[in-house]
Amino acid sequence: MFTKSGANFSFSIAVIFCLILGFLQPKPVFDYDFEQFFPQDDENLAFYREYEEVFGSDNDYLLLAFENSQGQLFDASFLSEIDQFQESVTSLERVDSVFSILTVKEPIISLFGVRERAVLSWDLEKDKVSFQGDEKKYQGNLISKDGKSLLVLIKNEDNLSKEDGDLLYGEIQDLWKSQGLAPKAVAGKIQTQGDFVDLMQNEFGMFFGASLILMLLILILIFRSWWGVVIPIIVLIFGVVWAFAVILLIGKKLALMSVMQPTIFLIVGLSALIHFFTHLIKALKLTQSKDEAISKVFKELWVPVTLTILTTSLGFFSLYFTSIPALKDFGLTTGLGILMMFFSVSLITPFLLYRWKKLSVSSDSEKIAPDFYHKALRQIFIKSKEVLVLFFFISILSVYLGSKIDINGYLLDNLPSDHPIQNDFNFFNEQFGGSNPLEIYLKSSNGSTNLLDYEALKEIDKLEMKLKKEFGEVSVLSPVTLVKTLNQAQNQGDHAAFVFPSPGQFRRMERFLGRVSKNQGALVLSEDLMEGRISARIPDLGSLQMRQIREKVREYIEEEINEDVIQVRWTGTSYLIDKGHESVTIQMARGLGVAFLLVGIIAGFLFKSWRISFILLIPNIIPLLWMLGLMYFLGVEFKLTTAILFTVAFGIAVDDSIHFMTRLKMELSNGKNLLYALKRTFLETGKAIVLTTLILVSGFAVLIFSRFGVTHYTGLLISSALVFALLADLILLPVILLPMKKVWEKKNGQD
Repeated sequence: MFTKSGANFSFSIAVIFCLILGFLQPKPVFDYDFEQFFPQDDENLAFYREYEEVFGSDNDYLLLAFENSQGQLFDASFLSEIDQFQESVTSLERVDSVFSILTVKEPIISLFGVRERAVLSWDLEKDKVSFQGDEKKYQGNLISKDGKSLLVLIKNEDNLSKEDGDLLYGEIQDLWKSQGLAPKAVAGKIQTQGDFVDLMQNEFGMFFGASLILMLLILILIFRSWWGVVIPIIVLIFGVVWAFAVILLIGKKLALMSVMQPTIFLIVGLSALIHFFTHLIKALKLTQSKDEAISKVFKELWVPVTLTILTTSLGFFSLYFTSIPALKDFGLTTGLGILMMFFSVSLITPFLLYRWKKLSVSSDSEKIAPDFYHKALRQIFIKSKEVLVLFFFISILSVYLGSKIDINGYLLDNLPSDHPIQNDFNFFNEQFGGSNPLEIYLKSSNGSTNLLDYEALKEIDKLEMKLKKEFGEVSVLSPVTLVKTLNQAQNQGDHAAFVFPSPGQFRRMERFLGRVSKNQGALVLSEDLMEGRISARIPDLGSLQMRQIREKVREYIEEEINEDVIQVRWTGTSYLIDKGHESVTIQMARGLGVAFLLVGIIAGFLFKSWRISFILLIPNIIPLLWMLGLMYFLGVEFKLTTAILFTVAFGIAVDDSIHFMTRLKMELSNGKNLLYALKRTFLETGKAIVLTTLILVSGFAVLIFSRFGVTHYTGLLISSALVFALLADLILLPVILLPMKKVWEKKNGQD
C-alpha cells in the first residue's frame, strides 16, 4: 500500500472520491434547535408530547416590546400604529394569534347577560385614550413595570422548521419597518434560532480560517521546508472538505457544536502527519533512498497512527450512546469526520511525498537535547514514590473539589453575556416578568367532577399562591383565572373583585362557567374539562435554582394539596431543558463507559493483557480527574455542554499513551529488557508526544476566543486536559510500568 505503485493506486481512489463528492454537491446547512438537547429516554418528553397535543407548544411565540419614542405610551396615534401592526401580523400565514393589552377584553355580567368590554380604547380623531380598569393589574405582564412599553405576543404555528421560522420572522420585521416601528426588545424561538445560526456561521468561518493559519505557522516553525508545509496543508484541506461533505450527505446539518469541528479535524490530522514526518526526516538522514524511507516509515507507523485515530474517533462515537440528540449527532459527525481526515492522510500523503522532487531534511523539530530526556527519566525513576504520592494526592483533591461543582444550565448560557439576545431576554425578565415558559399539568381526580369543580379550583388556587411565593408576583393563566375573571365580571368589572370567589359567589357564576370556558377556556382546559394547565412566564433562573424551587413545590403538593381532588405534574420545554442538564452525570457516565470499554478492548487486542490494558487507562483517567479540580477553581459548572468534554478529552488524550505503549512493545519485541525499552521509548516517543501535545493544545486554545460558551470551554478544558495527559504519560506511566517487568518479559519470551 505504501510502495510507490501502492501510493498511486491510493491517490486514484482519492481522486474518484473527490469526483463523486463533486457530482453530489453537498450544500452546507446550518441549524439550531434547542429541543435537540431534550433527553430522549426521559418519560417527561413523551408526556410533554401528549400535553402538546392538547394545549399546543409552550414555546412557539415571539415577544415584542414597543415604546413610543415620540411621547407617552398611551397615545392614540401610537396605539393605532400598534393596532395596525397587530392586524397585519394576524393575517400572516404562519401566525395563530396576536395578544396584547390592545386585544384584552373583560366580561361584564349584568341583568342582560354577559358582555365584553375592551380594557383599552382610543379615539384617534379626538386624540383620546380610555383605560377601563386598573392599569397596575397589567404592569409587569402586558405593560412594562416602568410603564414605558407594551408587550405584543405573537403565537406562531407549533414546531415551525428553521426555514419557515426565518421566513415568518422576516415577514414580521418587514411589517414593523414598513410602519416605522422599532421594538425595544425581541425574544422568541424564531428570532433566537436565526441569530444563533448567524453567529454560528460567522464563528465557523472564523475558526476554520484561524485554525488553518495556526497549522501553517506550526508547520513552518517545525519543518522549515516547502514540502513539510505544502503537503500537510493540501492533505488537511482535503480532509476537512471530505469530512463536512460526508456529514452533509448523510443528512446531518451543521449545529451549535459544529463550530469547533474544523479545529478538531485539523489538529487530529496534523498530529498524525507530525508523527509521520518527524520519523521520515530521521529515516532520510539514515538512508539515501527517498522511496525506501517513505515506505519504511509509513509501514512502521501506520498501525499506531491508525489506532490513535481510531481511539479518538471512538471517543466521539461513544457520545452516540447518550440520550441527547444534539450530543449523539455531534459524536457521530465528529467521529466520522476524523475518519475522513485519516483517509485523506493515508490516501494522499504518500503519493505527494513520492512525487515531490527532493525532500530536504533541514528540520528544527528536535529543539530539546537528548540529555534533557535522559536526566528527566532518571529523576522520574529516582523519585518514583514521590511521583505516585503527588499524582494520587492531586487526583483525590480534584475528585473532592469536583464533588462540590454545581449542575446548572441556562437556556442562553452558550451566548456571551453582552450579546443582543441576552440583553433583550434580560429586558423581558426585568420588565415583563420573564421570557421562559412555566408549565404545570393539572388533572381532575376521582374526588372532583372536573377542574371547574369548586374543590378542584381551591386546590389550584393554593398551588398558584405557592408558585407566586416562590417566583414573585408572576402573571398566571389557569382555570382559576377564569373564575377570578367571572367574579370581577359579576361585580361590574371592579378590579378589586379579581380574587378567588367565595362559595356563594361561585354558585352565582356557575351558570356562566360553561359559556366562558368555551370562549376562553381552550387555553387552560381540555374539552372535557378533566385536564388543565397553569401557564406563566418567568425569568431563566437556571436549572439549579429551578430544581430547588421545584423540590419546595413538590413538598408543598405532598403536604397541602389534596391529590384525591387534583393531580399535578411539571412539564414544558424549560422543564425538559433543565432535566437535560440534570442528567449530565448519566450522560457523562454513558459516554465515558463506552469509551473506556472500546479503548480497553483495543489495548487488550494490541498487548494481549488485561493488566496492561488497565494500566493504559490510568494515565488517561488522571487528566479527567484533574479537569474536575480545574473546573472548580475556574467556577465552571456542570451542564450538558461541559460534561461531554470528559469523553472528548479521553478520546484525544489516549492517543499519546497508545503511541508510548506501541513503541515500548516494539522495543521489547526486539529483545530489550523493560528498563532499557522504557528508556528508548521515553527518548524517541517522548519527543513526538511533547510536540504533538503542543500542537493539539495550540489548536484547541484557539477555541478559547469563541463567543459561544460551549466552544470557549471546549478550548479551555481540552487544552488543559491535554497538558495533564502529557504529564501523566511521561511521568506517571513509566513509574507504574516498572512493576510489570515480569509480565512483559514473560510475554516477550525473556528469562
